[in-house]
Amino acid sequence: MKTYDIEVQRLKSMKHDKGLIELGIDALVLPRSVRDDESFGSCLRLPVDHARSLLILLKQQLAEIDKSQPRSRRSGRA
Repeated sequence: MKTYDIEVQRLKSMKHDKGLIELGIDALVLPRSVRDDESFGSCLRLPVDHARSLLILLKQQLAEIDKSQPRSRRSGRA
């Protein structure tokens, strides 16, 4: 399996359509060399302010998805 270091440089957009959330980003993607002491898999790095923005945007998108669901199918609600 190929692994990568992904550095998010800018969050550009976010939208949801048909059960998928799509992020528009500028990112630096570099191959990652796997060492014995590292865990396997790719690594996503983003600045704290981008992480906070991403969290806010995800909450907004998920709230919009919840609104479109019938009340009986909303997660965590009766």
